[in-house]
Amino acid sequence: MREITVFNSVTLDGVMQAPGRPDEDRRGGFEHGGWAQRYNDPVMGQAAGEGMSRSGALLFGRRTYEDFASVWPHQPEPNPFTAVLNRMRKYVASRTLSEPLPWVNSTLLKGDAEEAVARLKEEPGDDLVILGSGELIRSLMRHDLIDRYVLLIHPLVLGSGHRLFDSGLAPAAFELVDCKPTTTGVLIATYQAAGG
Repeated sequence: MREITVFNSVTLDGVMQAPGRPDEDRRGGFEHGGWAQRYNDPVMGQAAGEGMSRSGALLFGRRTYEDFASVWPHQPEPNPFTAVLNRMRKYVASRTLSEPLPWVNSTLLKGDAEEAVARLKEEPGDDLVILGSGELIRSLMRHDLIDRYVLLIHPLVLGSGHRLFDSGLAPAAFELVDCKPTTTGVLIATYQAAGG
């Protein structure tokens, strides 16, 4: 059975919206886009590289997929992440997109996201990593489909923005299985479901 790992940047108050660029996601009037950039360091780069090398495929919701597809294939060389992201299989949970998808190696998961991802988990193959995709994460969490969370916890409070764990989720307990600090104060914490 495939495992699903969430790999996301969050603030101390749980915001995950638009860590990469000022214009990444302005929903709700969010004006703090790009908040994670000043915290990048070699430790974080190594963790991202290791996470990509261990996963066989990416799993996206529609919004994050469209954002990544508009940015990453067009990054100037040399850029080690572009080649990896282009090469990896990408699964996209969406009811509104249609095939063919624009980014190479992309497959549309049609219908109900939870059912499609549950079937995907049962198929033989490499593990899956979710980048961004907060709505998809919360939906899959409600159905116990996520195995692990690798959270890059930034020493920052924003006070507004979409949060990783929003209201309406059932209580859940996790076990810390790894934690390493970066040189900029970010904690890279790996959690799995308690007892899992």
